Amino acid sequence: MCCFITVLLFIGPRAAIIVWYLLEPMRFNAAINSFLMGCLGFIFLPWTTLGWLVAFNAVTGVSGFGWVIVGLGLLADIATYSGGGYGNRNRIRR
Repeated sequence: MCCFITVLLFIGPRAAIIVWYLLEPMRFNAAINSFLMGCLGFIFLPWTTLGWLVAFNAVTGVSGFGWVIVGLGLLADIATYSGGGYGNRNRIRR
């Protein structure tokens, strides 16, 4: 069950980014200016990229409470990458 949750944490936001791009490509292209930044966000910081897409406004960009959403996405990325080490800390023999 733990492996299933881990797979969802790694695959879920990336699948959401792909679906968002297929449904609203114009908003996606307005929010993420370059292919490189979109690709790096997709690979390394998918929760932050989703937060950016949710908080982005075409007129003002990301402002106000949108930065809180982006920050929560960054915290989710950090938790996703560090959660496996914390959960498996007792498996290492000393």
